[in-house]
Amino acid sequence: MGTVGNSTDGMAGERRHLINVAYRLLGSASEAEDAVQDAYARWYGLPRSRREEILSPGAWLTTVTGRICLDLLGSARARRERYVGAWLPEPLPDRTEWDHADGSDPADQIVLDESVVMAFLVVLESMTPAERVAFVLHDVFRYPFAEIADVLGRTPAACKQLAASARRRVGVTRAPVTATGRADVVRHVKEAWETKDIAALVGLLDPAAVMTADGGGVVGTVLRPVEGGERIAGYMVAIADVAPGLELLERSVNGVPGLVARRAGVVMTVASFDVSDGRVTRIWVVRNPEKLRPWAREG
Repeated sequence: MGTVGNSTDGMAGERRHLINVAYRLLGSASEAEDAVQDAYARWYGLPRSRREEILSPGAWLTTVTGRICLDLLGSARARRERYVGAWLPEPLPDRTEWDHADGSDPADQIVLDESVVMAFLVVLESMTPAERVAFVLHDVFRYPFAEIADVLGRTPAACKQLAASARRRVGVTRAPVTATGRADVVRHVKEAWETKDIAALVGLLDPAAVMTADGGGVVGTVLRPVEGGERIAGYMVAIADVAPGLELLERSVNGVPGLVARRAGVVMTVASFDVSDGRVTRIWVVRNPEKLRPWAREG
């Protein structure tokens, strides 16, 4: 067999792609970074003669990263059963606002497109680990089922069935909301929240809207989803009453308009929104400080 693409530069060039795959599979930038590091460690742990036999190091790394993520997704289910309250994916800031203080930069590597918006990542959480791997690799990254079979240890036909099952979970896709339209709605929510205008908030929220918060048991927040536009509006105003000095900022969250709440320059909360027909249908609020490290010194 040949020795194609075994240069150090070629291997390093795969890192960006692998982090993009791993983040979509895991919903965590920090875990994605660890998974990719593990895959690289396994590559360099191979005997030199074995590495030289591998025609496509990139394909090898993708397969290994996929298997690592599959194992992590399996163990994550047990961990999340013990998690306090709802578990949400880690929100990502715009790359220009990523905190580089700790030397890590996975957000610089992750492409912020429709496959990382919070609504999509939350749907991915409803899939089984095998469904998620098959769906992400095939529908997002266009890998053939023959290659996905190597990751999952199943036949290509079985992988195709897994992706089809996952696709049904995604459901019918609504017409996309323009960035300007979403930004306008989020801006109006911010203004109504700052002025504690319940009537305005109710008008901006779908009557069947749902708000889910993730504090991880580390900081206080509602443990169960808040359902209904009126209840959410009342909750938002109550929070404003008990949190004086909280500054609201319009920021990109996973590539789409969202809100960040900070006090004394420190980010306390990151909120993502799903918008349909000019109204907010879902709000995802991340308060767990472990998931807000990239935002720590935002702004």
